[in-house]
Amino acid sequence: MDSTLVLTGIGFLVIGVISGIVGLNVFQKVQEDNRRANAKSEADKIVDKAKAQANRIDKESRHKAKEFENRARKNAENEIKKQKQKVIQAETQYKDKEKRLDEEFRKKEEILEGKVRDLDDQSQRITIAEERLAQLEKKSKEEFQLLTERLEAVSGMSKEQAADELSKVLEGQAREEAEAQIQIIEKEAAEDAKRRSRMILSTAISRIASEVATEKTVSILPLTSDEMKGKIIGREGRNIRALEAACGVDLIVDETPEAVVISCFDPVRREVARRVLIKLMEDGRVHPARIEEVVTRIKTDLLNSFKEEGEKACLELGITVPNAAILSVLGSLKYRQSLTQNLLKQSLEVAFIAGMLAEEIGADVKAAKRAGLLFAIGRGIDHTVEGSYAKVGADFAKKHGEKDTIVHAIRAVECEVEPQSIIAHLVQAAYNFSKSRPGTKRNMMDSYVKRLNDLESIGNSFDGVSRTFALQAGKEVRVLVDGGKVTDGQAQMLSKDIARKIERELNYPGNVKVVVLRETRIVEHAR
Repeated sequence: MDSTLVLTGIGFLVIGVISGIVGLNVFQKVQEDNRRANAKSEADKIVDKAKAQANRIDKESRHKAKEFENRARKNAENEIKKQKQKVIQAETQYKDKEKRLDEEFRKKEEILEGKVRDLDDQSQRITIAEERLAQLEKKSKEEFQLLTERLEAVSGMSKEQAADELSKVLEGQAREEAEAQIQIIEKEAAEDAKRRSRMILSTAISRIASEVATEKTVSILPLTSDEMKGKIIGREGRNIRALEAACGVDLIVDETPEAVVISCFDPVRREVARRVLIKLMEDGRVHPARIEEVVTRIKTDLLNSFKEEGEKACLELGITVPNAAILSVLGSLKYRQSLTQNLLKQSLEVAFIAGMLAEEIGADVKAAKRAGLLFAIGRGIDHTVEGSYAKVGADFAKKHGEKDTIVHAIRAVECEVEPQSIIAHLVQAAYNFSKSRPGTKRNMMDSYVKRLNDLESIGNSFDGVSRTFALQAGKEVRVLVDGGKVTDGQAQMLSKDIARKIERELNYPGNVKVVVLRETRIVEHAR
């Protein structure tokens, strides 16, 4: 009984252990299945999340690619527009240059046609003159033959003797007629030369205007960058047109690289344009409204500087300050020049010389200085006022309260009128000193003295000449001849021979006047 119970207990125990093992295995398998299911579910979630992120990245990349493509397209379109604008500007400038060249060609063609017509007229006149000369020559031969026959019949002389006697008579008559004819021809030639010289000068001025304008009437301003060049031109050239209209100048931005050429005959306008461009380049803002604002400001500043320069000149001379309008014009002479002299400095120089001359002779020093300072005031007045600069300056000074003595001196400085006062003579002399001193026209003293010596040596090389003097800086040669060796007729021919020799052997500007002086002195003593 007991052993049966024990065996039964052991059997139940074994069965329980086996059931526990089996249950444990089943439990572990269930847990393993659950873990696998969870892992698969987690993996599916990760895969779904990755797919969603990939889709999002794909959409973003497509969107960015589309935006980049749009920006690239816009940049390309803007660049194409800029290139088109440059091409349009280049075409416009080319058309303007072509138009200017056509206009210049047309003018030169008209001038050439006029010269051809003049040459044809001259050729016709020469042909007519040759025919008349041939007729006169034929007639003179007939008259000479007739006169020869009459002389032989009347005088009873041989042909050779009559020819000798006739040649002497004819030679004397020919000399007298030649001298009279020479005087008539010289007078006509002088009048014709004056007329032709005006025409030649006007033609020469039109031909050399380009070269002179380039050297004397332009200012070159360097640009800070190519971007600034584009700003100055502006869209479709509106900025450069606004600058030219406001300043009254021509701006050239294509012919000189990295620079702007300012072209104008008025130096004050060039200075205004130069200062305006410098101000605009410093500021960087360039548009029509800004340009007008800067031009107004610069003109005001420049006008104030004119007055300051005029006051400074008056203080330097120790004279009272004149009217504000005169001060302004006087200060503007700083930007003008005559030959190689600055006009304001030349005015100061003339004023100082006139003052010193007045002090030496006991005249009014301050009046002389004042007239000397204002002698060139007419050169600073706008070219729209007609008349010579001496007349314009005198009228301007009188209008603004200057005394009649000063006004007359200004008018007389260039022999516009005859000097009638001591002040006028002093200012005229001071101006002549100033403009004729060495260096004013860049003449070298050695070549100047050599030219005077050459002129005197040419005059002394002729027979019958006692002394020769070169006067007026080589513009006149005065020759003294021996009255016992040279007659009046020979003196006239001698002046022509000296002039021809000067033309052949010397190079000189302008004209040289040859004056031959013949004097006969008869001395007798009473004893």
